[in-house]
Amino acid sequence: MHIRDWPRDERPREKLIKQGAVALSDAELLALFLGSGLRGEDAVATARGILGEHGPLRVLLERTPAELAKLKGIGPARACKLSAALELCSRFMAAGLARGDAMSDPAAAGRYFGQRLRGRVSEVFAALFLDSRHRALAFEELFTGTIDGTEVHPREVVRRALAHNAAAVIVGHNHPSGHPEPSHADRAVTASLKQALTLVDVRLLDHFVIADGPPVSLAARGWV
Repeated sequence: MHIRDWPRDERPREKLIKQGAVALSDAELLALFLGSGLRGEDAVATARGILGEHGPLRVLLERTPAELAKLKGIGPARACKLSAALELCSRFMAAGLARGDAMSDPAAAGRYFGQRLRGRVSEVFAALFLDSRHRALAFEELFTGTIDGTEVHPREVVRRALAHNAAAVIVGHNHPSGHPEPSHADRAVTASLKQALTLVDVRLLDHFVIADGPPVSLAARGWV
């Protein structure tokens, strides 16, 4: 059965318009980008097959455009659409942190770190520098490590904070393994950073761990 023959309320486009994109499953969202399925299948069935063989969604979309283009059911044109959609999302998140926008919602910072760091094959440590009214000044990737760790130098974070004349800093790093739980090393780095930044009158507001699922806030755990 073609999607146009489905009950109207079950069709992905109609469901999105009526209920919002959040109501769609991963397969239904992917199907909207595919447009049509493989021979003998509708787009949703093809999307389910792709996710079953190459997913879940995070793993699928971590591939480069060239890698996506090689997958049966995607190809070059659809790979470009998917990669462009991810970049649009990243730029949308970045636009919300443009200079002059106050970081009044801690969860927004977590989502932003997630957009910038999720999917990296190596561990990356980054910092978001803020002014005294918690408006974004700059976002920088400061350290890159291996698949299971990176060395963080508090002195360099302090140096960059002073260079931006920042009054506050939010930091974050990813766990390429997908495991979101902060490690003892993560907590130790957080304590060292807080101590070093306090010496120059800069506040450490939060430290996010980016992995599978929502960003994990060390401040929310009482560790900042």
